[in-house]
Amino acid sequence: MESGMISVDKWSYGSQAYFLTHLHADHTAGLSSTWNRGPLFCSRLTAKLFPCKFPSFNLFLLRVLDIGSWFSLSLTSPSSASPTTIYVKAIDAQHCPGSVMYLFRGDFGCMLFTGDFRWEVTGSGVENRRAMLLDALKNETLDTLHLDNTYCNPKYSFPSREVAARQVVDIILSHPKHDIVIAIDSLGKEDLLLHISRELDIKIWVWPERLQIMHLLGFHEHFTTQTSLARVRAVPRYSFSIETLEALNRIRPTIGIMPSGLPWATEQNGNPFSSSEYIFVVPYSDHSCFSEIQEFIELLRPIKIKGIVSSSSCCIDPCYYFDHLCGTQQAIWRIQAKTENDEGVDTSVEAAVIKSSAAEETKEEEEEKGSSTVVGRKRRRILDQVDFFGIRVSRVSLLRRLCRGGVRLADTE
Repeated sequence: MESGMISVDKWSYGSQAYFLTHLHADHTAGLSSTWNRGPLFCSRLTAKLFPCKFPSFNLFLLRVLDIGSWFSLSLTSPSSASPTTIYVKAIDAQHCPGSVMYLFRGDFGCMLFTGDFRWEVTGSGVENRRAMLLDALKNETLDTLHLDNTYCNPKYSFPSREVAARQVVDIILSHPKHDIVIAIDSLGKEDLLLHISRELDIKIWVWPERLQIMHLLGFHEHFTTQTSLARVRAVPRYSFSIETLEALNRIRPTIGIMPSGLPWATEQNGNPFSSSEYIFVVPYSDHSCFSEIQEFIELLRPIKIKGIVSSSSCCIDPCYYFDHLCGTQQAIWRIQAKTENDEGVDTSVEAAVIKSSAAEETKEEEEEKGSSTVVGRKRRRILDQVDFFGIRVSRVSLLRRLCRGGVRLADTE
């Protein structure tokens, strides 16, 4: 896609349309109550929560996208000045209330921006989410995947949020005479707090601004701002520390619970609270762990993949581990597999032979430099010629997609 058309979670001048994945601060940096650079697309729930984050924002700039529905957007090509149409679908990202992924289609091909997301492979709604995503792609090649690579490292492994929530309840039940302090952000972890409230039949204390969010989400009956009514308190993450817990314990017995995936690295001293007897770290994360990222990429088989996180010390370029799952050959494999599953096609008919010029160049460069082995990374070499069979897609559409992805056709014998 040409620059100057759309921006996702970026808010500087120069785009014709802007897309917000969710309302966490690292994705709204540059947004303000006075921002007015163009139409801003977001989910319906994000639009509902928007005034809490930006009280004086001009709400006429907001454009609501319903999850699971295609929306067409008429823009102008910056290079040719000709009109062009972009199609976009919002897909639930399972990260926090209102969070979505964006799937874009147009003359540029097909792109998916995950924003922050959790791709759990077990639990309720998993099959529906997989079906929605594959149905949105249909027989289109995914040219570029912009991926949440926060925990793109094999050392990050944690259970489903359902399992982690039960662990939190068990900790609370094992400390019946203690006050409980749980660290949360200004948005997110609502499902965890609701699980605690319902399992223990209690109200949970939150600060006033957080109670306003709970009211907008329809959860207000489970929460209160009256300290005397609650043994369990949800506090801002920035106020949660070893020093705070030690001070509270000088008043009355108190334990703290930090729900997070980050401290569960297997490296030495991975848990920053390991020295405290008052703090329990539970692997409850709203980001995908490494195995979930791998499952997501194996499902989609994009031609290219780009990580959206570069500043965190824990993240790694996803190409380091998953480059072998990308490329034209892998994208065609996904289309073929989906078609066979949906229609039971006969794979005995040869469709075409493709030859990747990009793979040839990579192979020549590797031969010049000499072969080398990198620990933890296995790059799969693409053969000069690869047969793929039984693909029920338009030949014109398929060839156009392959050519766009930098692949030239070879004569079939």
